[in-house]
Amino acid sequence: MAPDPAIMQAVEKLGYRVTIGDVATQAGLNVGLANQGLLALASDAGGHMQVAESGDIVYEFPRNFRDILRNKYLRLQLQEWWKKIWNVLFYLIRISFGIFLVVSIVLIYVAIIIIITSSRSDNDNDNRGGFSGGFFYFPDIFWFLSPNYDSYQQQRPREKSELNFFEAVFSFLFGDGNPNANLEERRWQEIATVIRNQSGAVVAEQISPYLDDIGQGYEQEYEDYMLPVLTRFNGQPQVSPEGEIVYYFPELQVSAFQQRRQSISNYLREFSWRFSKASSGQLLLSAGLGVVNFVGALILGSLLQDGTVAAEIGGLVGFVQGIYWLLLAYGTGFLGIPLIRYFWIQWRNGKISDRNQQRQARSNLLTSADANLQQKIAYSNQFAAEKVIGKDDSVYSTETDLLDQEVENSAQIEAEWRRRLEQGGKE
Repeated sequence: MAPDPAIMQAVEKLGYRVTIGDVATQAGLNVGLANQGLLALASDAGGHMQVAESGDIVYEFPRNFRDILRNKYLRLQLQEWWKKIWNVLFYLIRISFGIFLVVSIVLIYVAIIIIITSSRSDNDNDNRGGFSGGFFYFPDIFWFLSPNYDSYQQQRPREKSELNFFEAVFSFLFGDGNPNANLEERRWQEIATVIRNQSGAVVAEQISPYLDDIGQGYEQEYEDYMLPVLTRFNGQPQVSPEGEIVYYFPELQVSAFQQRRQSISNYLREFSWRFSKASSGQLLLSAGLGVVNFVGALILGSLLQDGTVAAEIGGLVGFVQGIYWLLLAYGTGFLGIPLIRYFWIQWRNGKISDRNQQRQARSNLLTSADANLQQKIAYSNQFAAEKVIGKDDSVYSTETDLLDQEVENSAQIEAEWRRRLEQGGKE
């Protein structure tokens, strides 16, 4: 079984000495998976199990366990190598769209200039002057859309952006990824944190603001939505004398260190999609260049319509005619994709807003809890418990030979027995 990256990261964040409950809370993992993953990681990375007198188990890992695994697993080495290569490749892919935009504009307008220049002797003065005047208006558009345009307007402060021009073009086209890509991970981390903050005992109303698809009627009344939580964290339901159900989670009540109450949101918040992280100036520049590119493609298409011009001139014009439909498709997509994506984001954010409002409404039930809910929460507090297993509590560790530990424990017991005898004699 290959080590789970989420478990490795949790072990590092928690100081290399953890319990199953610690890892399940930090990584938001199923308790059973956390148990299996810790066993596999301890076996592969030279970790040690420490058993307390209560029978609880703590896992302790060397701080260089990643180096141990990296030397042991060629697959991990290849993954890290590929991750570095992919970061470079993906960056090249991102900037390629901006580069192709610039190349497309240059090819289109250079071809237009060549065609106009070569056909100047065959056109009358009116047609030549009218068309060229319209063409040479574009430099003013480039100045208006340039990133430095805002500097001419002292009353408008410039927006700062972490993206360069080529990255901004990609962001304008495709955005910057799903802001809720780790939503499930955050969901289970926050649920586990709520349980830990309540000392391992909760009621369903404290968990429901972090869940979706709660359902209505039978499902909500009988709290079926708690089943995945019980399964993931090995929870135990208990019924109060009034017939109310509370839940406690023994594994999450045990920790290798003193837990502090963590501050978290009252409900699971999904983040709204952003159209782009680029600044408004960069977006305006990208859109403007897209318009310039598309208009230029249409003008070039009208000049190449009969096909004779490219045949007569050849060279660059012939090459541009060969890839003209690619240039036109790119220009159309450059403007069409962001437009479609804009309306899709509006629809998506509406759905996200509805879900956030539903979760917030369920969290408001706790702030204005009625007598029945308060009684239910009070009953759950009977099962609340916290157990911290320090290093002094360990009676056995796989780090040391069992026989040596038994001898050491026997010596400690004998010394403690003699100390008590001496105190009794003095009294």
